[in-house]
Parts: sequence; structure tokens; C-alpha cells
Amino acid sequence: MTGHPLCVVGLGIGRPFLSPPAAAAVAEADVLVGGRRQLACFPDHGGVRIPIVGPLGLVCEAMAAALGEGRRVTVLADGDPLFFGIGRLLAERFGPDRLVFFPGVTAVAAAAARLGRPWHDLPAVSLHGRDDMLPLFAALCRTEAVAVHTDAAHTPAGIAAALLARGGDAFAMTVFEDMGLPGERLWRLTLAEAVGLSFSPLNLLLIERVRPVAVPLALGLDDEALLRLDRVFTKKPIRAVALAALAPRAGDVVWDVGAGTGAVALEASLLCAGGPVFAVERDPGRLALLAENIRLTGALTVTPVGGEAPDGLDGLADPDRIFVGGGLTVRADLLPYLCRRLRPGGRIVVNSVLFGTLQHTLAAFAAAGLRVEVLQVNAATAAPLAGDLRLCAENPVTVITAAKEAPRG
Repeated sequence: MTGHPLCVVGLGIGRPFLSPPAAAAVAEADVLVGGRRQLACFPDHGGVRIPIVGPLGLVCEAMAAALGEGRRVTVLADGDPLFFGIGRLLAERFGPDRLVFFPGVTAVAAAAARLGRPWHDLPAVSLHGRDDMLPLFAALCRTEAVAVHTDAAHTPAGIAAALLARGGDAFAMTVFEDMGLPGERLWRLTLAEAVGLSFSPLNLLLIERVRPVAVPLALGLDDEALLRLDRVFTKKPIRAVALAALAPRAGDVVWDVGAGTGAVALEASLLCAGGPVFAVERDPGRLALLAENIRLTGALTVTPVGGEAPDGLDGLADPDRIFVGGGLTVRADLLPYLCRRLRPGGRIVVNSVLFGTLQHTLAAFAAAGLRVEVLQVNAATAAPLAGDLRLCAENPVTVITAAKEAPRG
């Protein structure tokens, strides 16, 4: 490493409490970089100040120029700069070998200390600069408590409202406002209480489950576990085969088209951990039960989408996996649309009971140039008869799987 290193100092929580090496990195700096609140912590520092008020790219250019002139540059950050902080961006821009970090106490550690709660197993999610809450929903599907870094777009009230809208009423919220500052407050609230309140922009949340799910989500849910209107749904044996054919991966975007009351969508959310599942259903009664099944199972990464496909799909993210459980007899243009929207390397799985559906599906996949596999599943369930058991056959179901080739690099 040539020249001075770029020092990055985490100020901790509230008033800065710096170790001697961190304090020296601040005192000896020719240039201080930070937000206005961080810079205001050092009113007597005589160096040049670069406030972070605009695009970070321009700030990085100014830092690079100062370093190139041989000046000492120190960046001020909240908490630990490598924990959901500016450290990652700086490492990508300047390289980790050019940086020296002085971590402070993180907001999560400070919040846990106020509660006397161990936090080695507490996941943290940052919603800074995101356009959705999927990381939070995914984390709450996996664990009982999550720390959440908020921003101006994702406020405690907005997060509470989004969780309630998704059926997440089994959670409560602790809001830590202005930690380490004179106006510090701690709020323990139900989500309904949080929706009507305003909070300081400087806050951290702890969201905790306060009631267990009514139906624990697992692969192979019993056919009677979920609410439904009738017996028209994907039965457990067929569901297992269809999900194996779909083969969702962690982070995949999954569409369940003609989702009914959601059995396939809910189980798929376990397999595409961290990825969104969009369950599309045109029948209002089934859609209402789908939303209730999401609440009962806590499958917060499943989004119910009302409307008839393909018209209602235009605003959704392109899928990696598509399951079609119904609707092919309603719109002849559905499969061509799905083939176009499917990402390269993706899969479509169609369950068919009727010969006409099978023929239509094979023709559509052939026209789209997709590679196809066909499997017929015959399942039978034991039922009592004359003091013994007999096997009651279900309708044979043909599972058609089509794959879109990924481009060769």
C-alpha cells in the first residue's frame, strides 16, 4: 500500500466514544468525510470537511483526489461501518487493502444491551434504499425475531402496516429512537399501535413473533391443513412431484398461476428461500382464502395477486419458475405469454388432467422452442373397507415440465 490509508471510523451510538487509535485517526486527518450529524460531533476539527449530502460517487471522487494529493482522509460513520454501513461501498471503490477500519458499537448491539438480550443469533435486515420489504419478510419466515434498519421510505409505521396487510399480525414491535442521545425513547407496541405513530428518523426496530403460526409451514402439507372452497386443488402427492419438477432455488422468483388457495405457492416459498412467490388467482373467494392461508402459515414471502392471467402479470418481476395449476382453458394466449416472460434457465410446470390441455401445452412449448419432459402420476390413497383397507385411485395427472435454455457464455 502506498500513501496514507483511508481511515473509516465508526462513532458508535450517540455521542462518540473512541478508542485512542480511532481518536488519533480523526485528530490527524486533513480531510473529514461524513454526514452532517457525524461532522457536527467534531466542531473544533480544523481539517477540510466533505459532507455526504449527494451521490456517493462524487464523494468518493473527492476522497480519491485528496488521497492522491497525499492528504490524510478519515470517513466518519455510525456504529460499525462494515455492518450495513458505508464500509462495503468504500471497500469496493478503493479496495480493502487501502482501508483501515475502526469499528464502533452497532445499533443492534446497543438495542440488545438495553433489553439485556443476547444478540449473537439475532438476524439484522436493512431496508435502506430498497423498493420492497422482501428481505424482512424472508427473515421473519425463518426466525422469531429480526432487527430492522429503517429509512425515510420504510418507517416503523409503514413497516407495521405492510406486515398487517400481509397477515403478519402475530408480530410485535420495539422501536428504539435516538439511542445515546438526550431524547432517547423505547417503545413496545403492537403493529396496530405502531401504524398510527410517528417516530424520529434515527431509529432501529426489533420485530418479534408473539404468537405461533396456526399451520406450521412444511413440504407435504396435509390436504386438509389449508382453507379452501372445494376439492379442486393440487393434492399432496401431485404437489410433491410438481414441486420436484419445478425445482425452485434459493432467491428464485416464482409465479403460481391459477393458485387457488395457495398450497403450491406456500410450499414453493420454502424452496426459494429469500425469493418472492406471486400467487395469481382470479376468483375473489379463493383469493381471500389464499390471503388467510398466508396468515395461518406465516409465509410472508408469498404475495397474493388478484386478476386474470396474463393481464394481471405485467407488473410482476420476470419469473425463474412458473407453476400453472389452472386457467389454461380460459385464455389461449396464457402459455405463449408465460414462455416469453420466463427468464433464461427457467422452468414452467403445468399439471394437466384433460387431453385437450396436454395437447395445447405441448404445442405451446414446441412453438416457444422449450425443452419438454412429460410424466404421468397415478396416486391412490388407502381407505377403510370391511375392516380392512382398499386403495382409492385419484385422477391421473400429467405433469409437463418445460425448460428455457440459458445463453452459453
